[in-house]
Amino acid sequence: MARYCDGDASAFRELYAAVSPQLYGYLVKMARSKALADDLLQQTFLKVHRARAAYVRGADPLPWIYAIAHRTFIDEVRKGKRAKVNIGDGDDLPEIAADIRGDAVDAKDEPRVDPELLASTLDALAGLPDQQREAVVLTKLEGKSVSEAAEIAGTSVGAMKVRAHRGYEALRKLLGGRAKVKEAS
Repeated sequence: MARYCDGDASAFRELYAAVSPQLYGYLVKMARSKALADDLLQQTFLKVHRARAAYVRGADPLPWIYAIAHRTFIDEVRKGKRAKVNIGDGDDLPEIAADIRGDAVDAKDEPRVDPELLASTLDALAGLPDQQREAVVLTKLEGKSVSEAAEIAGTSVGAMKVRAHRGYEALRKLLGGRAKVKEAS
């Protein structure tokens, strides 16, 4: 990031290559539309480029970039004057590269997920309030620490813990006994 701030064009390409796949996944999960996530990703990197002088040298650039992406997402939602973001449409999920047997290339050792349970979980996630959904996506799906998630969302660590906890509890209620039934079978 420091090299990029100093004007090294190849550093931007390296930064983009390192950050964009993970950031794109976050934006797809938040926006639930690949087309919108593509636009948000490009807008985010344009804003990063314009704001690179404000970057605090030596700091981890990921929370800063995620905060820009988060704010860009919020701006887009507000611009569209939508009361609720539609994240329940399963057709907008990104495609996953597969080998000849149909197994995910990157997930050889991961257990298979029941598609029905996955669809129910995504529907339940769509039913959460925006702040709780964001907390769950950041902490569980993106694997961010609570402090990283709080920094990205622009809130305190305590508030992020509360949002995440309430989101987990709401998911448990929305899913009911489905997860327990699937575990037992």
